Amino acid sequence: MARMCEVCGKGVMVGHRISHAHNVSKRTWRPNLRTVRANLAGRTVRLKVCTRCLRSGRIVKAVR
Repeated sequence: MARMCEVCGKGVMVGHRISHAHNVSKRTWRPNLRTVRANLAGRTVRLKVCTRCLRSGRIVKAVR
């Protein structure tokens, strides 16, 4: 499960890069992931979490 948020499941999106002359080629948008030490079910685990989940408080960061 590379490049995917382990909380919300947000992953890579695909689309087209379109120039001013309307030349079309494939491109990808990657989620903004951060590796975070978090409390999950009473344990401290490392998770790949998108910044939206961090900002909204869906994850509680572990205190060292």
